[in-house]
Amino acid sequence: MTRFIATFFYVGLLPRAPGTWGSLAALPLAVALHAYGSFPALLVATVLIFFLGWWATHQETKDSTDHDPSEIVIDEVAGQWVTLLPTSFVFWHWGISTAILPWPALLAGFILFRLFDIFKPWPVSWADRKETAFGVMFDDILAGILAAIVSVLLAALYHGVL
Repeated sequence: MTRFIATFFYVGLLPRAPGTWGSLAALPLAVALHAYGSFPALLVATVLIFFLGWWATHQETKDSTDHDPSEIVIDEVAGQWVTLLPTSFVFWHWGISTAILPWPALLAGFILFRLFDIFKPWPVSWADRKETAFGVMFDDILAGILAAIVSVLLAALYHGVL
């Protein structure tokens, strides 16, 4: 069961770029969560997936020398959802009646999250150096926060707020 969770329904076992596959697989579920329960559902699911991922990652790596195997992608799911939280919040807060998050926000969030996750600027790199299951999860949360900030700034520029 921990392998199923850590690899996010075995998506992490796909060949080449498992982190990208994990981030991509997170998008339709985020859209469904937003459609079902809007921002509160996505927020609760993000918190739950973080703690569930932390536990599953710990179980999968506790007897291994590799603290962050590439097939573990539950961290990418959590980070990708963090990236989308501001968009979901805006739609929920303003009562915008759409069941689906807008594709530009999904695309920008996906690209920005992948860039921050791959290049790991500080503080993402700091968390990535932690050789624990928490570090595996937390570096992607930080990448998601940075991606969310840039995403909000880009949306503000596009919509003429800045």
